[in-house]
Amino acid sequence: MITRSEVETAAARIGDRIRRTPVMRRDGVWLKLEQTQHTGSFKARGAFNRILTAAEEGRLPGSGVIAASGGNAGLAVAYAARALDVPAEVYVPMTAPMVKVDRLRDLGADVVQIGDRYAEAYDAASKRAADTGALFCHPYDQPEVCAGQGTLGLELLEQTGQEVDTILIAVGGGGLMAGVAAAVEGQAKVVGVEPDTVPTLNRALEAGFPVDVEVSGVAADSLGASRLGEIAFDVAIRTGVRSVLVPDAAVVAARQRLWDDHRLVVEHGTAAAYAALLTGAYEPAEGERVAIVLCGANTDPGDLVTPTR
Repeated sequence: MITRSEVETAAARIGDRIRRTPVMRRDGVWLKLEQTQHTGSFKARGAFNRILTAAEEGRLPGSGVIAASGGNAGLAVAYAARALDVPAEVYVPMTAPMVKVDRLRDLGADVVQIGDRYAEAYDAASKRAADTGALFCHPYDQPEVCAGQGTLGLELLEQTGQEVDTILIAVGGGGLMAGVAAAVEGQAKVVGVEPDTVPTLNRALEAGFPVDVEVSGVAADSLGASRLGEIAFDVAIRTGVRSVLVPDAAVVAARQRLWDDHRLVVEHGTAAAYAALLTGAYEPAEGERVAIVLCGANTDPGDLVTPTR
């Protein structure tokens, strides 16, 4: 369980190691441009807080840090480790795109490719961490990680003059949702948005506890967790996070719309949050002040069509 206090501590700890990403106001809605964060996603916040906390507490071994990831989390850990001069080892499935593998190596990480699925890479990374004593950095289900991600929520409140009632956030494993919901508790509500092909939060709320779901669809590369994190579930219940689902077609359309109207390039998973507003999956009340977190941009922009008008 995390609270605003842990998020505030994380913000002080991280300091200016992360970017204070901008916000923009469009069509009466705030957009938090977190896709401009280091390594192209919010994940750098949690990675820095996890590693720095361990260093403060004397728990950061000489063997460094280990992560398992097919994408954003691994990039963030590699970036933070390089900035802090800490060895990093990142396990990825054999199916991981070579552009991401090459980027991990560019950031100085030792990359281990193993298995065909993320779960196999995760198991191998966990075993390696246990064998070597290295600090394992979970992509979303560790208190320090969630608190680090929550610093985005504190920023958003400051940047909008505390004038936000509702924040729409795409959900995969739920680390960002948990951190932001804790950060804004008592001031704003959080709505978790998921493609209906990866409904981890939705199914957990239905069942009363996190459950495994099938992972598929256009956003599986960034929202591909098969189960909501325990921390995310606890925070969602405590703070009253609501879940809405959007179809893949709406996600694709929202991503294109962000490019057409605002020249913003984001991942499909990120576009899910915007799709909730465009489709009416979430309908604001009259006068409700809404913000949407655009949380990642590690995508191939080649399929975005430039409008001719």
